Amino acid sequence: MKNSTIPNWLKQRVYLTPDRLALTFQNQKWTFKQLWDNVQQYAGKIQTLSIVKGEQIGVLVKNDPSSVMIIHALQQVGVTTVLLNNRLSVSELSFQIDDANIQHLIFHDSFREKVTSIEQECSVLKTHSISELHSLAFSEITVEDTFTLDDVCSIMYTSGTTGNPKGVQQTYGNHWWSAIGSALNMGLSDYDRWLCAVPLFHISGYSILMRSVIYGIGVSLHEHFDEKQINQELQAGSTTIISVVSSMLQRLLVDLDEGHYHPRFRCMLLGGGPAPKPLLEKCKSRNIPVVQTYGMTETSSQIVTLSPEHSLTKLGSAGKPLFPCEVMIQTSAHSSQSGNREGEILVKGPNVTIGYLNRDEANEKSFSNGWFHTGDIGYLDDEGFLYVLDRRSDLIISGGENIYPAELEGVLLSHPRIREVAVVGVPSTKWGEVPCAFIVEDEDCNDIELSEFCKQRLASYKVPKVFVRIDELPRNASQKVLRRKLKELAGKEFQSI
Repeated sequence: MKNSTIPNWLKQRVYLTPDRLALTFQNQKWTFKQLWDNVQQYAGKIQTLSIVKGEQIGVLVKNDPSSVMIIHALQQVGVTTVLLNNRLSVSELSFQIDDANIQHLIFHDSFREKVTSIEQECSVLKTHSISELHSLAFSEITVEDTFTLDDVCSIMYTSGTTGNPKGVQQTYGNHWWSAIGSALNMGLSDYDRWLCAVPLFHISGYSILMRSVIYGIGVSLHEHFDEKQINQELQAGSTTIISVVSSMLQRLLVDLDEGHYHPRFRCMLLGGGPAPKPLLEKCKSRNIPVVQTYGMTETSSQIVTLSPEHSLTKLGSAGKPLFPCEVMIQTSAHSSQSGNREGEILVKGPNVTIGYLNRDEANEKSFSNGWFHTGDIGYLDDEGFLYVLDRRSDLIISGGENIYPAELEGVLLSHPRIREVAVVGVPSTKWGEVPCAFIVEDEDCNDIELSEFCKQRLASYKVPKVFVRIDELPRNASQKVLRRKLKELAGKEFQSI
């Protein structure tokens, strides 16, 4: 329904359950009422900056309580929050600031040096550190009782693995339905608390904050991912859910060793791309509850998730669409919702973005009849479970055969001496492209041994033709491997094979 509204999330949460725990950080705790009081203070100070309702405000923050409060405060003053990735370069950030027409930037004091350089690139930008906000006078604000579901709440730029990043517009309705769809799948418990060690400027972190106030559950916020610290918390039983990507889960398992999590721990929500099957099997053997998901910035977090009762019987599947959503596979010949045909994954639902900011051409290509073209490749089995194979842009076509890097990576990760791996295509005069594997080793293993290991598990055309040792894989803020950087590295070492 056009222009429908919903109660202001944080205000409603404070009305319903003011004394519930809302946020913990290190040794500090805030109830929802205490969080609200702090948010009101920030909102009143932000109001004095002559910010116009509805304009786009940039935030360059990190995982700490002040960032949580500013994110909520910006909702209270009725502006759109543009979440900026604090790991980007000055030129990358300046591009996004110009693209989103950001007039005001609120930043964490630790980024002052970077912001000083940004100011030289963006001359009209007004910048405000968090410490400067504290020194401002307080101005009373009239808090809206409701949010309009069609209004844009947040904008996040895609990681830009190819070309310039695009600003994904996420409405209040997108975030609401994302939270509802997740709760209908996973359920809620009286003692739930969500551990957030993923960046708040990324959809995985931001969505945890939104779910906290919608569900009425606490967030255990971590500034950085520290596997020892997190494992201690999961073993103590104070946290029941954590969002991770494969590399985070691998580190947790290594540190956990033969240990076990508390019986209250109920969900390792695994996203960020296809999960290596050996990793899932290891979790299964250890009785660690992993729930695989599929989602992206454009779907305001997960849109397909494996329900708990299928976590073992459908190992490797991302599951079925959340209750309000749909998924379809489109091949060159037809579209289907089952049948094991590989093709592009299309999704539809109320949590899907209304479109990219200032990108009419991209919007035209990405949307058709209400369906969003994800650019990912996968298939639906006969029961409608989605299996994600890879990004379409990562597909390697060798001698006319399709090779999915994720499949090769899963095989190599099952080798006992390999810790991490990423596969990319490199030019071949004979085949067009051949797979090249970048590996991080725990112990030395030679190319012949690795090649034989792969030949026992893969068709010969899929076996990597080159193995490159690397100290660590390049990753973006959401811990996804930056394959374009590996392609650049491969291009310097191998002109053609």
